[in-house]
Amino acid sequence: MLILSGCSSNQNPALPDTTSPISSIPPIAPASPTVNEHPEDAFNAHYVSAAGDNTNPGTKDSPWKTLQYAADHADPGSYVYIRGGVYHQKLRISRGGSAAAGPVVFTSYPNETAVLDGEGLPVNGLDGLIEIDQASYVIIRDLEIRNYKTGNSGEVPAGIYIHGSGKSISLLNNRIHSIANTATPEGDELSGRDAHGIAVYGTESEEAIYDLTINGNEVYDLVLGSSEALAVNGNVDTFAITNNIIHDNDNIGIDLIGFEGTAGDRAADQARNGTVRGNIVYGISSNNNPSYGASVPNGSNAAGGIYIDGGRSILVVENRVYDNDIGIELASEHKGSLTSSITVQDNLIYRNRLTGIAMGGYDGERGGTSDSTVVSNTLYKNDLLGDGNGQLYLQANLSGNTISKNIIVAGSSSVFISNEYTSNTNNTVDGNLYYAEAGADEGFWVWKKKAYTGFADYQRGTGNDSGSRFADPLFQDAARDDFRLEPGSPALNGEAIGEGAQP
Repeated sequence: MLILSGCSSNQNPALPDTTSPISSIPPIAPASPTVNEHPEDAFNAHYVSAAGDNTNPGTKDSPWKTLQYAADHADPGSYVYIRGGVYHQKLRISRGGSAAAGPVVFTSYPNETAVLDGEGLPVNGLDGLIEIDQASYVIIRDLEIRNYKTGNSGEVPAGIYIHGSGKSISLLNNRIHSIANTATPEGDELSGRDAHGIAVYGTESEEAIYDLTINGNEVYDLVLGSSEALAVNGNVDTFAITNNIIHDNDNIGIDLIGFEGTAGDRAADQARNGTVRGNIVYGISSNNNPSYGASVPNGSNAAGGIYIDGGRSILVVENRVYDNDIGIELASEHKGSLTSSITVQDNLIYRNRLTGIAMGGYDGERGGTSDSTVVSNTLYKNDLLGDGNGQLYLQANLSGNTISKNIIVAGSSSVFISNEYTSNTNNTVDGNLYYAEAGADEGFWVWKKKAYTGFADYQRGTGNDSGSRFADPLFQDAARDDFRLEPGSPALNGEAIGEGAQP
């Protein structure tokens, strides 16, 4: 997925709601789903061990040897306990559980770590070390998945690959790392150099991948080319991406995608009705990625921590997104197609290089962002490059979006909003709290290609932010990433401070 920039939002204006967890507590720690600590009590339990034998009955004392044998013989409602050790094996799951009997669960044995290591294993097209193919009621839990790599263009290794259709699939508390495509570029850039940590592709137009949960995983140290660490693409309906740590990858962290032709039928080809909550995303950058031109002066800075490209009806809430190229991006790369009905709320977005939140098509020939809300977020000293993209980078084809109740603190550039396009209509910007150390008179805004220096000049000239304020939010210790507010903060009163205009 190529991302160059983007931005969007909406809700009734007021000062930030500082009762929200993300603005009032230290960093989030991922949750840990309950583990069955007593396998002997599990109904229909099976066991796999590197020292086992597939002629065994699959009991604890006489385990099977291969993951694939377990997958082919586990009935609905089964637990497959994988004993600690390293397995140079792929796992393809095409037989899942059922609503009546329960899921098939693949998990490390309690207090042991089962490692699926892909070193030396072949990659055939888009290929997962774990693959879930047209299966429902499957749980993958507490596994380490690593070292699945290729040096060939056109081969796409993935740690976990889910495709087709299916329902009630959960990926819980797995550690996925060192997945890579290291194909040598010809010249400065390279297409076909792709990999994923987790890839979910809803490819069936008649039936979605439905009720998907991705919780508590760590996904890191990936060489992705033009792909993503965690991608949800095509006909995927109703999902939760929660409490994951996504870090130190050379392209997009979390990507929710539509309109790429994945599902065939355009009406179904959209990730939708999802929640992205409580994730920590950092160290996401394309600057050393040859698919983006690694020799670009100052780097390409094209990778978003959380990117919604053509998704619909998604809540992005209580995430901590920092030290990336772009913090959160709402865009559409496809002309005539819109990312829509997105709510970005109560997130901490700080020290990202290009901008904090980007919205819209990255040029006039792309799609855009509509009917979305950016509310009650804290944006702090993004635009580290100092290129003037500001804390909010508003691009082409924005309509019906609202940006309100945010705390927006500019860095040394003092740029708050950069909007160099005039193709934007019926967007509301109001009820925000702005601050820069240089002061209100030195603040800088660009709205529909016109530049304004000074907060009062910007308000008069645009009609935006008539009920907003310029004041120090008084964070407890922003230098140490503690964005809790001091008792005297002007953001604590919670007053609605204006309805604002709709330029």
